[in-house]
Amino acid sequence: MNYDQFNQFCSSLPATTYVVQWGGSHVWKVGGKVFAIGGWGDNKDPAFVFKTSDLDFGFLKESEGYRPAPYFANRGMKWIQLFHSIKENDDDLMYYLTESHRLVSLGLTKVKQKELGLSQD
Repeated sequence: MNYDQFNQFCSSLPATTYVVQWGGSHVWKVGGKVFAIGGWGDNKDPAFVFKTSDLDFGFLKESEGYRPAPYFANRGMKWIQLFHSIKENDDDLMYYLTESHRLVSLGLTKVKQKELGLSQD
């Protein structure tokens, strides 16, 4: 996945906003809270950062091409960076981005979730 494809996918998720910040990274938010970042790679290859469940974090941090996300994981947060993205990983990445969006959405207040049309009611 490249950054254009990443941005297109993230824009398809409900109630998202986009900003370029933190050194030119593509930052996606839901309810003002970050759920995905495109950038921060060690080289010119695309890299993607997203929030995970505890179970996914444990699995992904040991998987090839993934690592605990810089700046997030060292603060005890369960964020992963996909630093070696290949086309075969695109479906997995879309799943993890969708899951990150869901996890961050669940952390919003019920009022904010309802305001954004994300409430489960």
